[in-house]
Amino acid sequence: MSGTTEAFARVKIDALLKDASWNLTDGSSVLFEHTLPDGTQADYVLCDRQGRPMAILEAKRASTDPITAQDQGCHYAEQLNVPFVFLSNGEEVRFLDRETDAHARPIAGFYAQDDLERHIAARQTRRDLATIAIDRQIVNRDYQIECIEALSAEVSRGRRKLLVEMATGTGKTRTATAFIKRLFEAGRITRVLFLVDRIALARQAEDAFTDHLRDYPCHVLRPGRGFDRAKRITIATLQTLIADYRNLSPGYFDLVITDECHRSIYGQWSGVLRHFDGVQLGLTATPCTAEADHSPDPEDSQFVRDTLRFFELTEPTYRYTLRTAIHAGHLVPYRIYRAMTVKTAAEGGFPVSRNELDWSAMDEQTRTEFEKQFASLGQDTITVDPRTLERRFTIPERNRALVREFRDAHEKGFMGRDGIRRWPTWGKTIVFAVTKRHAETLAEMFDAHFADKKPHPATRYADFVVSDVGGGPAPDPGAIIKRFKEEEFPQILVSVNMLDTGFDCPEVVNLVMARFTRSTILYRQMRGRGTRKAPHIDKTGFTIFDFVGVTDFHGDDDAAVSGSHIHETQPGYTPGEPHQLLTLDVNDHIDPMSRDWLTLDESGRIVRPPEHEARAAAIGMKFEAWRSEHKGFNTEQMRWVGLIGSRVKTDMMDAFGEWDFDGHPFTALGGYDQARRVFGGEQSLERLITELNAAVFGKPDDSRMEKG
Repeated sequence: MSGTTEAFARVKIDALLKDASWNLTDGSSVLFEHTLPDGTQADYVLCDRQGRPMAILEAKRASTDPITAQDQGCHYAEQLNVPFVFLSNGEEVRFLDRETDAHARPIAGFYAQDDLERHIAARQTRRDLATIAIDRQIVNRDYQIECIEALSAEVSRGRRKLLVEMATGTGKTRTATAFIKRLFEAGRITRVLFLVDRIALARQAEDAFTDHLRDYPCHVLRPGRGFDRAKRITIATLQTLIADYRNLSPGYFDLVITDECHRSIYGQWSGVLRHFDGVQLGLTATPCTAEADHSPDPEDSQFVRDTLRFFELTEPTYRYTLRTAIHAGHLVPYRIYRAMTVKTAAEGGFPVSRNELDWSAMDEQTRTEFEKQFASLGQDTITVDPRTLERRFTIPERNRALVREFRDAHEKGFMGRDGIRRWPTWGKTIVFAVTKRHAETLAEMFDAHFADKKPHPATRYADFVVSDVGGGPAPDPGAIIKRFKEEEFPQILVSVNMLDTGFDCPEVVNLVMARFTRSTILYRQMRGRGTRKAPHIDKTGFTIFDFVGVTDFHGDDDAAVSGSHIHETQPGYTPGEPHQLLTLDVNDHIDPMSRDWLTLDESGRIVRPPEHEARAAAIGMKFEAWRSEHKGFNTEQMRWVGLIGSRVKTDMMDAFGEWDFDGHPFTALGGYDQARRVFGGEQSLERLITELNAAVFGKPDDSRMEKG
């Protein structure tokens, strides 16, 4: 290489190698201007700890696209008989495996030395995937075998992004487990990341891997503990991964599986996944096709677009739907019982008088809002959208009617349109509520209404569990969930954002929809809580009690899966002409930030993380969101931004200031003066810090102290 720009590129490339923990000065790990058998020189040769070549690194000046050096790099690699080629101009890094890749692909940085060593070692035992038998002790259903074969065929063709849509209860985790084992045995992978959206699901995955993959040890990534490099499988939540993932090279994981992670993982947080240069496999139970783009919920549509765009697909690699699973007998069918009160069924809204509202439950802002509404009409009645019930106020009589209807249906049966009277099954029941107060109210009402069914007055026939219990002493959600699953009581568990996704209790025979959602994805997740088979209790189906019209809104028809259609609506109402429609916040999607604040230990008890770890997780999410909005950082700036991120996530600071550049780790890089140069001058750096503080710490522009 020659020329000033090429020299600058070399400096940046050296820095990127150091970031990946390469030793540039020991004389054996990295060889510079290495002469090849034909007399030409390779810019860099990356070697193992014994000094044996593993990869060629061909460098180009910053103004040159590194892909132009692809053929040259492959020629050099062929002379040294090494499989890997890296290309870089200091701003971008590309990677190519000569045996499997036709073109070099962009990656987030250089592989670390030990990651390359693992890949080299794995190649010695690599086998054709088709020759590796699928472990029938892990999966034995035809569709699971078909799924693994489809995924294996795509991997053999060189595809690196795969998406599986499989109905809740059909064994996504077991299928993934058998696929992982096949890849391990074929020498295709050496390490796996299994990403979930809650720590409780991490524990479930750990149990599955421990049972079926004993030769490939796993661990759950915990806040502040870091990665266990001796383990082959890492299970993590997004929050714990965000704190540490940049400490790993892109080559650390060969397979990254995201299991039912929340919506933003393929959109706002997709940079976390893109950091790793492994095969990407998404697992979902929710519809993920282009047709879903017409969903009534904009967030559903965005989720579908983000997911398909991330996996570069127009439809999932493999699909196994709920309807197919029920028809095949792998899941149980369900019946829908629709029964709405007069006010709930009022399509144009329903009148609410002043004395029907529970004013004591309102905060000052809400009380003021309602006072303004009454005052603007000049009367003591307003009209309310029924789908916003329980968000700002409650109607106690409506909840009592819901509880009474649930018991009456069990004891008296209900008549379908076909004239047949049917009775739901007595047993474990999940009630989906709107808010913590709503859950408390319903649990108390159910418990009182079923008092005669309790063996002792102090026994809880019904209990509630919520994702955000607020400050102060509160019930232990982990212990409540454990009792519901393993003990006779409670029979009814009222949930807010805790049981609607990922919760596995096959004994559930009733779902009560006391919460409306526009999200088809969320609704299908909620419905999936009842689909699992439970032969030990002779479970042949389950009943959805729809008291809010959510099944009708999403076009759910049980006739398609159970052969009958059950519809019972409370009679005797006449929709009134609304004077004014008071529309409250109807956004009832799951909040991943609140849900992931819960950590369950081996016994199902809740573990409260230390305050600084919880705060660090929240700050980390905000920082990554801020970083993802800035697309114009060059490579050197990204290095500095990464260091800033590490600092704000690990230190209990309230703001990041220019003075922080005078401390570790920035002093070793030149401190404030160097930061000012990297970011284009003092004003640019000040603007960057101001934006950072506003986004991460909520600091206004004038809250930033000037450097002394």
